[in-house]
Amino acid sequence: MRFTLPKARRILLTLFIALLAFVAGFTAGKKNFEFADLGSTSQVKLDRTVSRQGVDFNLFWQVWDKLGAEYFDKTKLDPERMVYGAIKGMVSAIGDPYTVFLPPEEQKRTQEDLGGEFEGVGIQIGFKGSQLAVIAPLEGTPAEKAGVKAGDFIVGIKDKAKEIDKGTFGITLPDAVDAIRGPAGSQVTLVLTRVGEDEPFEVELTRAKITVPSVKLSFVGVGDKIAHLKLLRFGELTNGEWDKAILNIKDEKAKSVILDLRNNPGGFLDGSLAISSEFLGSGVVVIQEDGKGGRQEMRVTGKPRLPDIKIVVLVNGGSASASEIVAGALMDNKRAKVVGEKTFGKGTIQESEDIGSAGLHITTAKWLTPSGTWVNGVGLKPDVEVADDLETEADEQLQAAVKLLQ
Repeated sequence: MRFTLPKARRILLTLFIALLAFVAGFTAGKKNFEFADLGSTSQVKLDRTVSRQGVDFNLFWQVWDKLGAEYFDKTKLDPERMVYGAIKGMVSAIGDPYTVFLPPEEQKRTQEDLGGEFEGVGIQIGFKGSQLAVIAPLEGTPAEKAGVKAGDFIVGIKDKAKEIDKGTFGITLPDAVDAIRGPAGSQVTLVLTRVGEDEPFEVELTRAKITVPSVKLSFVGVGDKIAHLKLLRFGELTNGEWDKAILNIKDEKAKSVILDLRNNPGGFLDGSLAISSEFLGSGVVVIQEDGKGGRQEMRVTGKPRLPDIKIVVLVNGGSASASEIVAGALMDNKRAKVVGEKTFGKGTIQESEDIGSAGLHITTAKWLTPSGTWVNGVGLKPDVEVADDLETEADEQLQAAVKLLQ
């Protein structure tokens, strides 16, 4: 019996056509596709013997039909999951951990993360080389309270309820997020390695409902005249929270600002442009470079609200992406001293495309600091290097920033 699944064909139409528009070497030409508009759904006739530019889709259909005809447990042949899995495999074959296809559930979680509210352990993860790593533990979350640190490598994930006990070699970013994420109250164990530790160690975490603010403001130093402006992420709510903080700084007549980007894993590129432009009257914030070497300078936008105030920027190994853009812009434009530890080193830009309820994140360019430095894989070295002493309760990096400003 042939494994013919109209629903699967519709999914393939929606997703493959959109993906083919982005992936080099795949072209959706009229010769091979015929469409019929049927209200809210579409049908497609695929020439299953066509090979386009060396890509033989006939192999895909052979495997599809073989599974339909011969796999013994037909209840496991979920056409939607199979199509999503095929597309994830195609995208992951590029070998870029930040170019990913997200099925609807994963896309929903990504949007929740940027919205600042989700259930999980409270870590942002990425890759250092080929190793899964903690970019940053989020403040006040189960991961931070348990002592998980920026730069820790995640070498294993265990979850009895999900029947997961696996290493992370070769894992994709969405699959890692899916394994670690879960409902509040449930448990997950991370197997970690850390620079300076001889052996891997386990950290058992109880997931929680997490609400992450974008901005925290306090006043420190002599007479509380230094604004300690902690930017935790670049998300959907950042602009509103940032505006309130800036107004508060001006109302309190602060004489200087410590812009704290430690453990800020990044977010929206537009946010990094807006934040940098608060302190820069003019100049280049970041340079985008496409795959052909073409460069585009992204310059200051709008009128700065804090153009003359003294600034120190705090960074560490958990400062990534948009955080590194801001730190690099203020450093290269001689607007601020950067204090702390070398940053994470994520120097690529992704665009997010909605494909139905699914999503596709594509690396479209790399970014450079205004002086032309590419931080990818190496990080941004601060002007003043200060380590965080884990053996003390004091915040040595914050103290160093205060000292520079007084």
